[in-house]
Amino acid sequence: MMIFKKPFFSKQTKRKILLLIAPYLIWCVLWILYCLTRHRFYIDTKSLHSNFVGAFWHGEFLMLPFIYKQLKKYMKKGQKKEVYIIHSQHFDGEILARLCRLFGLCGLRGSSSKGGLKVLVDSIKVLESGASIGISPDGPKGPYHSIANGCIAMSMKTNVAILPIRILFSDYWELKTWDRLKIPKPFSTISYHALSALSFEPNLPIEQAKTLLSQRLSSKNFDMETQTLKAQVFGG
Repeated sequence: MMIFKKPFFSKQTKRKILLLIAPYLIWCVLWILYCLTRHRFYIDTKSLHSNFVGAFWHGEFLMLPFIYKQLKKYMKKGQKKEVYIIHSQHFDGEILARLCRLFGLCGLRGSSSKGGLKVLVDSIKVLESGASIGISPDGPKGPYHSIANGCIAMSMKTNVAILPIRILFSDYWELKTWDRLKIPKPFSTISYHALSALSFEPNLPIEQAKTLLSQRLSSKNFDMETQTLKAQVFGG
């Protein structure tokens, strides 16, 4: 007769423990990485005089909180400085939400695959209140460097410009995940880019708007536009 031992912790209990521990552990690791790397910020400050929809690739989100700390410094006095990061309704999305709160960021649950309509409505309300949104156009499941309709729709419906954001590493590890998640190596240089905001005409076809945003998020475009900005250098 076969005897099956009951697990010491149920799946639900394990998830509760992980939710308590993982966000603080990741927060510590990110700060250690930050302290062991050099940082250059290229920021178009004029684009921060009003709220924005920050668009970034999913594979570059790891060090994202550190650029938002810099962006808030350039927002006008009296301007709402809350930034809401959109994350999935899956379990890992809840970990991300708790991690964002540790960095002083707010969270909105939903994605193009689940809860899409609700998060779009909530995002429009956030933007109309004067706060800003951070969203990964190719998240949460890809395809890699694709543009979903969500960030374009919320920008067009509220007339709030999209702020293209890239985080580039001089040396990094790349995971074999769909988003090719990048982890900076110690003593490397991290370049944070937040360049001129992108606005769309209300009657512009959404596919054309997606193409324009994809072009603005390309590394070639960022290299060209970065040349006009003076870097703020931290560390190293």
